[in-house]
Amino acid sequence: MEQTTVLRQVKLVSGEEIDIVITNGVIAGITAAGEGKGDAVWDGRGTYVSSGWIDMHVHAFPEFDPYGDDIDEIGVKQGVTTIVDAGSCGADRIADLAASGRAAKTNLLAFMNISRIGLERVDELSRLDWIDRGKAIEAVQAYPELIVGLKARISRSVVKESGLEPLRLARGLSADTGLPLMVHIGSAPPDIRDVIPLLEKGDIITHYLNGKSNNLFDADGRPLNVLTDAVRRGVHLDVGHGTASFSFRVAEDAKRHGIHPDTISTDIYRGNRLNGPVYSLANVLSKFLSLGYSLEETISRVTVRAAQWLGRSELGRIQVGDAANLSLFTVSGESAQLVDSEGVHRTAEQVITTKGVVIHGEFIVF
Repeated sequence: MEQTTVLRQVKLVSGEEIDIVITNGVIAGITAAGEGKGDAVWDGRGTYVSSGWIDMHVHAFPEFDPYGDDIDEIGVKQGVTTIVDAGSCGADRIADLAASGRAAKTNLLAFMNISRIGLERVDELSRLDWIDRGKAIEAVQAYPELIVGLKARISRSVVKESGLEPLRLARGLSADTGLPLMVHIGSAPPDIRDVIPLLEKGDIITHYLNGKSNNLFDADGRPLNVLTDAVRRGVHLDVGHGTASFSFRVAEDAKRHGIHPDTISTDIYRGNRLNGPVYSLANVLSKFLSLGYSLEETISRVTVRAAQWLGRSELGRIQVGDAANLSLFTVSGESAQLVDSEGVHRTAEQVITTKGVVIHGEFIVF
């Protein structure tokens, strides 16, 4: 039986109020506020709507403790309709991740860890024999709808004595599979000035706003030449907040020098969801409002821009004829304390709070 629901007087981030008419999970109409007709009406006054939020860096394989969480806990229950697991699983367990995704309400995509063991151990690139080219290629061929790229965590605690060799092997796997790399950056060695030149157009630097000593900005807050060169050649900058990888100070320096994020993501897992400093994608987005980014600039980095990188434009738009894929949220004017990965607090004058999603024909309101 045909069922039509109207989201009444919801507001786009541009400020325009509209009605969205959804019939059997498909956007059937976008009308002036108050003009949509349907069997059920949801009063959206005071609520913003955007295409469904995309979190480009999460850890959604709960068996890997502590770096895991349940897909829907960090997806639809947080107002996020698509999550991209950032290397929890390598070739050994990617089938298990795929099975979990099929059972969830949230859309799941993944960067596959170049180490076949993934985050079963947190030094997964310390042994080069764990980077199995044949198994990686077989996994990519088996799960083309799930795997959107390859993940390499290039920092001291992960690679240990392997240095830059895992990244060089990752570069080869990228060429073999045609998939881009997401590269985690952190403590040296390897030195960040040796890591970034190995990245190509379409690759992703995640954690680019971390405040560690091996970061992408000098002591005066100026971007290193390797960073500005990477931006010029089309390397994508992703936030990947995480427990230890987002600094207000570095983010302020980056903004002052025009080094803006292409995507805003959480690097969320159970521990930093429950205990902070991440908590949710909404919390991380509120931090970018506090940095002076507009609502439209901020939301675009979890909708249009993320969808563009994924090559799935339908995930970043609200259009008649598309499956309804929507996030609903409010922006309050009440002040709140936000904290970064270094324990530094900022007072936010605007806070984003999620109110629900529409996904796979289901309207979920919190």
